[in-house]
Amino acid sequence: MRSTISEILLAGPRGFCAGVERAIDIVELALSVCRPPVYVRREIVHNRLVVETLRKQGAIFVDELDEVPDRATVVFSAHGISPEVRREAERRGLRVIDATCPLVTKVHLEAIRYAREGYSIVLIGHEDHDEVIGTLGEAPDRIFVIADVDEVEKLEVPNPDKIAYLTQTTLSMDDTREVIEALRRKFPRIVGPSRNDICYATQNRQAAVKRLANDVDVLLVIGSANSSNAIRLVEVAQTAGTRAYLINDVGDIRAEWLTDARRIGITAGASTPEILVTQTVEALRGRGGAVREVHVVEEDVRFALPQELAHMAKERGMTLPSRTAMRQSI
Repeated sequence: MRSTISEILLAGPRGFCAGVERAIDIVELALSVCRPPVYVRREIVHNRLVVETLRKQGAIFVDELDEVPDRATVVFSAHGISPEVRREAERRGLRVIDATCPLVTKVHLEAIRYAREGYSIVLIGHEDHDEVIGTLGEAPDRIFVIADVDEVEKLEVPNPDKIAYLTQTTLSMDDTREVIEALRRKFPRIVGPSRNDICYATQNRQAAVKRLANDVDVLLVIGSANSSNAIRLVEVAQTAGTRAYLINDVGDIRAEWLTDARRIGITAGASTPEILVTQTVEALRGRGGAVREVHVVEEDVRFALPQELAHMAKERGMTLPSRTAMRQSI
């Protein structure tokens, strides 16, 4: 990394969204008000630093509920779960705290409603993603998962006149728009949610990348390899013709990426802590260049905590700590 950088542009918004902040707060609050141990099913959000930090604070991460002792406390991740997992928790007498993002819950509720009304449901998303797995569980006999336009052509449903679509919340807006248009051409009577299910934070971060793309030589997207929304940011930049790379942290940057790059863009997926952005900026500033933020929109969304946390605190004669004081180490 020897070439001189003239400017470092930071995308805004970037990093933590309201759903991620809420999920992290839930785990930290659970650790403070519940008797240990506190288990978390799957990664609470898709970021290694977040998971390792919470693990050091005492959270025990598991892949499935069979790793959790009966009647223990378990937190469900922000990506949502299927009804089968919820039923298993009830059978086992587990004390559940649900950290599912409210925007993911909205998609689940839409799936339930369409299924009850007899629709075949096309779920646009990646079938191996935790969010899609959870949504699929709401109506597995009625939901068809597709990822792209090519799969629309192969799709067959029992009644083409009774069909609805939903989307994973972390997809590319442009790609999803193309899939929805293809679905509407093939199934003219298809219905969908009143607003696109892709979450506000995903849309805002993609809009910020589009704004930066033409102004930088290289874009670095900070996020985990299993973070769908971070991967989509890379794709959005590449579609705009800008070289873009996904990095977990500053240690992943390769010198050849920055050869002849004068203007570097930086953004972060919705599960990425700001400390990783700060570290990346500091590493690049050593090679010169002013830092400038490019904002497309200010975010002020905040989601309420689940009531079960307050109930658990009350049982122990405690009050919940202020959320403002939480997450000091991430």
